[in-house]
Amino acid sequence: MSLLDEKTVVVTGGASGNGRAIAKTSARHGADVVVADIQETPREGGVPTHEWIEDNTDRAATFVECDVTSTAALERAVDTADEFGGIDVMVNNAGVISDTPLLELDETEYRRVTDVNVKGVVFGTKVAGLRLLERGGGAIVNVSSTLGIRGSGAYPLYSATKGAVRMLTYSTAETLSPDVRVNAVHPGTIETRMNVEDIDVLDSATGEDLREGVPAGRFGRPEEVADSVVYLASEMASYVTGSSLLVDGGETNV
Repeated sequence: MSLLDEKTVVVTGGASGNGRAIAKTSARHGADVVVADIQETPREGGVPTHEWIEDNTDRAATFVECDVTSTAALERAVDTADEFGGIDVMVNNAGVISDTPLLELDETEYRRVTDVNVKGVVFGTKVAGLRLLERGGGAIVNVSSTLGIRGSGAYPLYSATKGAVRMLTYSTAETLSPDVRVNAVHPGTIETRMNVEDIDVLDSATGEDLREGVPAGRFGRPEEVADSVVYLASEMASYVTGSSLLVDGGETNV
């Protein structure tokens, strides 16, 4: 079933991890894709995402260098969608993680994380929202985290930024309605290179403890996050806006 036929999807952070899976799954469901990322090479290896799409689907894709802390770069990413007829869906996926304890946090780390996780989503939503309203409607999907709902003392700043994404989703759903739907997905622990390389949580004793706390009995896959994003972006979710969709194997509700 093709849920995004003839749509154009812009995915920030689309080169790697959840973003790569979102871009690939969007293409499988009929969308042309703009992969907007600070680097073209996937962290997990393999061909660049846009090349994979063109080699393995019948959809078009392109890469645009995009630092989401720059509004001008976000505007370029949205403008690039004009190559495929104009943006229909914006996925604000780009993010960074931080496990710096609150009492050790400095302003450099604060700016690094908030600039990407909050500023990038705020202005990604603004830029895309304006264009979608001009075009008569569309959808925005923000990638938050379960920590944006329940928080974690181990990830205080990250939790705060993802909570901000959740609240931004709710408020902008009201602002942009009824023409533009805005929703958020909240992944739990997902098997991405970021979780392995940046905080080393999957291969540690902590990872085993986390896995035991997931009713589904395993960590999630990027493709499962992508499926949720595609649903929210599609007309199957035509009456869904201002919502949070947990993608965590039941962990948050335990």
